[in-house]
Amino acid sequence: MNKTERLRTTGNLLSLRSRLDRKIPQKTATDTLLLATWNIREFGDNRRKESLHYIAEIVSRFDLVAVQEVSANLKGLQDLVSLLNLNWDYFVTDSTDGSAGGGERMAFLYDKSKVSFQKMAGEIVLPKEKLIDGQLQFARTPYCIAFQAGWFKFVLTTVHVYYGSTSSTDRKKREKEIDTVTSVLSKRAKKEDMSYILLGDFNIPNVNDDTMKALEKYGFTVPAAIKEHPTDLGATSHYDQIAFNLKLDSNMTVFSAKEQKAGAFNFAETVYGEKDLETYKEYFADKTAGKTEAEIKKYYLSTWRTFQMSDHLPLWVELKIDFSNQYLEKIKNL
Repeated sequence: MNKTERLRTTGNLLSLRSRLDRKIPQKTATDTLLLATWNIREFGDNRRKESLHYIAEIVSRFDLVAVQEVSANLKGLQDLVSLLNLNWDYFVTDSTDGSAGGGERMAFLYDKSKVSFQKMAGEIVLPKEKLIDGQLQFARTPYCIAFQAGWFKFVLTTVHVYYGSTSSTDRKKREKEIDTVTSVLSKRAKKEDMSYILLGDFNIPNVNDDTMKALEKYGFTVPAAIKEHPTDLGATSHYDQIAFNLKLDSNMTVFSAKEQKAGAFNFAETVYGEKDLETYKEYFADKTAGKTEAEIKKYYLSTWRTFQMSDHLPLWVELKIDFSNQYLEKIKNL
């Protein structure tokens, strides 16, 4: 970075930290888990260093983050992890073949001081009788990893559901993918007596859509505090979700309706906002030569900045993970 970029980046990071302090709960040593999901648009070796610093600052505020749309080229992800402290580690899937998959990977980034890998990871591969439309696997294979944070053991599954187009055929395919993954995971949760969390980009347009109904059809629930938050930059769509199928003792609660903390962090209110257009024009001047001011503004807002940060907001939830008091109550009279 040159001096101008360095001064801008450090100033923006201070502002970003201040806003994160106001919007995201503070991390705790043992009491809570801050879980997030973030579709980072076509995340490869295509971000400026400045942008990676902002993304890293946001990621660092959580304990465990599932990331969708990681490109086959892993340099961007690796550069991001290098900006986090040494407690952070990650898993990343193989890239997905086929036009629907777009060569995409999915990743899990986690703070090892809070979260531990429980030696189980794998893709969901459908048996013949579960194939979508009788013949298809998922466009992008969902990926499961077992983690533990405090007393809470769970299997975390991340997805990026097929989008395609707005046609009724493609909308129905999205619904079928969601229906299938929740059906499969619900059966596993019951058989294994294990808590499952399903999160990622479901391409759900609104909370009353059939795709949302499919997400909650087989025993998964999405807390109201999560449903309240659109996750696109326009704040109109609920593409991203976090759903739970929990197998815990009745007195062990990871969240409650009265105390639940969740949100979608809008980075554009601090960095790469509409007011910053003049600052960044020079970086995409070759793409907007001869364009009107209105066209330049549209390109900046809908294209350039979304490839620097994303067109999705990170969706997060705070979970309670210390069940020590409940455990002691359970065994005191044994």
